[in-house]
Amino acid sequence: MENEKYFNDITEIKNLMNKSSRFISLSGLSGILAGFYALIGSWLAYKTIYFDNTTMGEYRDLIITEDAVIRLLVIAITVLVLSIITGIVLSINKAKKSNENIWNAASKRLLINFMIPLATGGFFIIFLIEKNMFGLIAPLNLIFYGLACVNASKYTLGDVRYLGLTMIGLGLLSTWFLGYGILFWALGFGGCHILYGSLMYFKYDRN
Repeated sequence: MENEKYFNDITEIKNLMNKSSRFISLSGLSGILAGFYALIGSWLAYKTIYFDNTTMGEYRDLIITEDAVIRLLVIAITVLVLSIITGIVLSINKAKKSNENIWNAASKRLLINFMIPLATGGFFIIFLIEKNMFGLIAPLNLIFYGLACVNASKYTLGDVRYLGLTMIGLGLLSTWFLGYGILFWALGFGGCHILYGSLMYFKYDRN
């Protein structure tokens, strides 16, 4: 009995330390929905690029009009905003169910470490757009997002690290197959989010 009580106390202490250092209210369902948003956004982007009469050039060196670029930015921002709102709402609901505080030291560290690589990549991509270098946008999206996930994974569920590594791998592969960026973008932000979101949902959310 003494040993059992001792091990129970140790387990409880480890759980408390884990909760204080990691944001564990991340919703797997939000990842699934973000994946579907990304697939819809990829389809709209594909139509904008390849069915726009004003788009010219080969797939490796497309010449896209300013109007098309604006539409692509609107699509990307809409997918991003919907994903963020969904993630916040579902994570808040999950935190309430487990009596956790959504805004604590762990979530602050998570946000800071996630945003540093993501913001760096965002500014870099804006510079590429200004220089009309569109071929590397999709690969760099995947790579910097993957780096952001890996960097932030220390403060949340460990599965996020594997999502990030997968994204980085897809981004590097996409640089080899330039011109198929939308396909890799859909596979990464769509397929991988749905896959890892589903794994996280069945692993954590349904307990």
